[in-house]
Amino acid sequence: MYKAALILCSLLGLALTAHAQVGGQRGFPFLELPVSAKQAALGGVNVSAGAHDVSMVGANPALLNEEMDNQLSLGYVGYLADIRQSNLAYAFKTKQHGRWAASINYLNYGDFVQRDATGAAEGSFRANDYTLAITHARQMDAFTIGATAKMAVSSIAGNKAVGMLADAGVAFKHPEKEFRVGLAFKNIGYQVKPYDDGERQPMPFDAQMGLSYKPEHMPVRLSLTAHRLYEFDIVYLDPNAKGQLDEHGNEVKEEKKLGDKIARHFVAGAEFVFSKNFQLRAGYNHLRRKELRLDTRSGGAGFSAGAMLRVRAFELNYSSAFFHPSGATHYITVSTNTRTFLKRKKKTQVSRR
Repeated sequence: MYKAALILCSLLGLALTAHAQVGGQRGFPFLELPVSAKQAALGGVNVSAGAHDVSMVGANPALLNEEMDNQLSLGYVGYLADIRQSNLAYAFKTKQHGRWAASINYLNYGDFVQRDATGAAEGSFRANDYTLAITHARQMDAFTIGATAKMAVSSIAGNKAVGMLADAGVAFKHPEKEFRVGLAFKNIGYQVKPYDDGERQPMPFDAQMGLSYKPEHMPVRLSLTAHRLYEFDIVYLDPNAKGQLDEHGNEVKEEKKLGDKIARHFVAGAEFVFSKNFQLRAGYNHLRRKELRLDTRSGGAGFSAGAMLRVRAFELNYSSAFFHPSGATHYITVSTNTRTFLKRKKKTQVSRR
C-alpha cells in the first residue's frame, strides 16, 4: 500500500506539471484515438474496464493483468474515405522480469496529389502515423501499477516528426466485488524531432480517472470515466458563429454553462454481459457530441455501440462509433490466446507418436 501511494503521488506530480493546450495546437493528435473495439464501444475513453482484452492496455497500462498473458490481438479501424488504422498487441510474462506487453499502431491517411504553385500535378505522396510501445505492469495486492514507453512518428511526404512519450497508470480491483478503479496519465513526453522548418509542438497529454462496477445480480457492467482533468473549462465556442435572434431582432451569442462544462469531462459506458461468450456494449461521449455536431443536426455524434462474440479460441470484438453525423467509424478486433495453439500442437505431436 505504501509503494502504491508513493507511485500515485509521483504520477499526480507529473500531471500538475503538464500545461493545458487548446485543440489543434498539439502534436501527434492520433495518440488520442482509441485503437480497441472495446474502448471505442464504451465511448472512446475508459481506464478501468480491461478484463482479458490486451488491446485495452493502450487505454491504461495498469490494466495489464494475468488474464492477458499470451493474448495476441489484431485490430482494424475504417475511418471516412480511405483512412485506415491497424493495431497489433501481445502480452507475455517472464519469470525474472514480470509481465509485459508490446504493441504497434499504424494509421494510414491514403494517397494525395502533389501540385506545384500553379496547381499542376507533379505526382503523389502519402501521409501516415505509427507508434511502437512496450508496457510493463506489476501487481501489489489489490493495486496494479503500469507504465508504457512509446515512440511516435508522423510522416508527410517523407518529412517526419518523432516523439518519445510515456503513459503511467494505477488500477484498483476490489478483492470481493466486481468493482474497479483506474487512473492514467497519457502521453507525457517530448517531440525530439519536429517537422523540417517546423516548430516543436507539445504532446497531447491527458489525465483520466474512471470506475467500472457490475451489480451482483445484474448482467450489466457500468463505467464512468472523467478525462482532461488538468483543466476545468474545455468548452470551445466559435467566436464567428452566428447567434440566435431574440424577440427584438438582436443577436444573442451562446454562453458557456456550468452543467455543460462538467458534462464534457465525462464518458459513460455499459457492457451487457449475457454470457462469457457474448456481450453487447454501448457508450456516450458528451464532448465528442458537442464538438462534432453540425449547426442543424447532431445525428448519432457521441454515441457508440458494439458486441463481443467468442468462438472457441477466438474472440471477435466489433464496434461502431459516431464521430460525426455524416457516418460511423467501424472497429474490428480479433484476439486469441497463443498458449491454446501450443497445447494443441503438443497434443498432436504426442498422438502421432
